[in-house]
Amino acid sequence: MTSVTLPDGRVIEGDCIAAMQTMPAESVDFVLTDPPYIARYLDRAGRTLADDADASWIGPAFAEAYRVLKENALCVSFYGWPHVDTFMAAWRAAGFRPVGHLVWSKRYSSRQRFLKYRHEAAYLLAKGNPRPPERTIGDVLAWRYSGNRRHPTEKSPEILEPLIPTFTRPGQLVLDPFAGSGSTAVAALRTGRRFVAIELEPYYCRIIRGRLWHERRRLAERAA
Repeated sequence: MTSVTLPDGRVIEGDCIAAMQTMPAESVDFVLTDPPYIARYLDRAGRTLADDADASWIGPAFAEAYRVLKENALCVSFYGWPHVDTFMAAWRAAGFRPVGHLVWSKRYSSRQRFLKYRHEAAYLLAKGNPRPPERTIGDVLAWRYSGNRRHPTEKSPEILEPLIPTFTRPGQLVLDPFAGSGSTAVAALRTGRRFVAIELEPYYCRIIRGRLWHERRRLAERAA
């Protein structure tokens, strides 16, 4: 894999560890990602997730994410709460420091066992000592259901959009190493940021490119 240039928008098909290894150190302004939760996920339609049964990639992936992230910058990562110790150990080993915790409150239960599970969560992780944002947001946010039409664990761009202008400036570069159906890239595009989206599965890369094509067209029509 040759060295990656960092344009206004790039979708990279392949393993995120290998892809990030081609990127220059400290070339990314913000990381926003939703990695597999190590949950052996299986939805009602029989869809599964790649690398969702093996945690061996977590440490190397976040080590590379830390390397390519600029000094005094931030990362937001969703995680599977049953494996929070695994994720936290990998984040700390990479060099990240937790500085906040975000919760999206759902009006419905994703599933039910000991409790009705009605939230999604992510950690806000710092590299170095970032300055606090000029306008911050609360750590409990409203959830918007995506319908999971494009991807079995699809996040709506609308729940991601508040994060990007809070932790970046216009024109800065947002990286998503686990791009899925491309919601981070869509949110970055909507908020005037550049992006690099890395996705392992070719099927989802095609979905991402299609979504971005439609989003660029929609934004152009609005601007006309």
